[in-house]
Amino acid sequence: MEYKDYYKTLGVGRDADKDAIKRAYRRLARKYHPDVSKEADAETRFKEIGEAYEVLSDPEKRQAYDQLGANWRQGQDFRPPPGWQQQYTAGGNGFGGFEGGAEFSDFFESLFGDAGPFGHGGFRARGRRPPARGNDHRAEIQVSLNEAYSGVSRTLNLSDGRGGSRKLRVKIPAGVTDGQTIRLTGQGGRGPGGAGDLLLTVGIAPHPTLRLDGRDVHLELPITPWEAALGAQLKVPTLGGWVDMRIPAGSQSGQRLRLKGKGLPGKPPGSQLITLKLVTPPADTDKARKLYEQMRRELPMNPRETLTL
Repeated sequence: MEYKDYYKTLGVGRDADKDAIKRAYRRLARKYHPDVSKEADAETRFKEIGEAYEVLSDPEKRQAYDQLGANWRQGQDFRPPPGWQQQYTAGGNGFGGFEGGAEFSDFFESLFGDAGPFGHGGFRARGRRPPARGNDHRAEIQVSLNEAYSGVSRTLNLSDGRGGSRKLRVKIPAGVTDGQTIRLTGQGGRGPGGAGDLLLTVGIAPHPTLRLDGRDVHLELPITPWEAALGAQLKVPTLGGWVDMRIPAGSQSGQRLRLKGKGLPGKPPGSQLITLKLVTPPADTDKARKLYEQMRRELPMNPRETLTL
């Protein structure tokens, strides 16, 4: 028989006291209750943590579980944890006595507030499911790299599901990345249990100068031979505007420099990575050719001397 590690299920140690077990259960029940959780396996997880709490919160059952381990009775006939259902049922026999106007238990009121997990008015009767929410809808939007950097508002034309359309004003936050999905709660399809969500996927259009990689921005920066050899102070374009950057003397083509924090906003923000590209003037005049001849005579070098077979 499969061994269920109830301590692992609740995320507590084997020496955890009753209060620690109770706190762990409340935290997980709040997270995985099927009527409020969006986790795919919420119903299964909720049953597992309830089963674990039923055993570990009862001193006698916990002692038997610690002693018998895998031989402990499995949870096929699992009942809700004792102590938080009977006192509020109409007949004292568990959830079966609840109707729409019954009081909430202290336990669920502490988890979900006065409205409870099933909406205002109390618990539903056993076996009933809440009305279905509408379907989630998906849409795509494209923004420029500059808009992704600063944020932008857009108006979308969306189908209303009845052959018409509706307009929705959405705000794209600063620092959004390419392919990121933004969830707009309640803007999806309609349903008896409320509207679904709109899942908006953001695409970032190519930039003529800058290339985006995650939150980092790449720039290929052309420089002259004398700027590379002697060093220079240059103006460099970034998403936040032009900035001054020093090119170290003796720089080589392909060398990479970093402007920290000059990429897309975020925690942490991206950087701008600058790759130097050496550009030589054309030898298309007599004067230019003479200067190149002079350089060949006075600055002899063999850049291929390290090549071997």
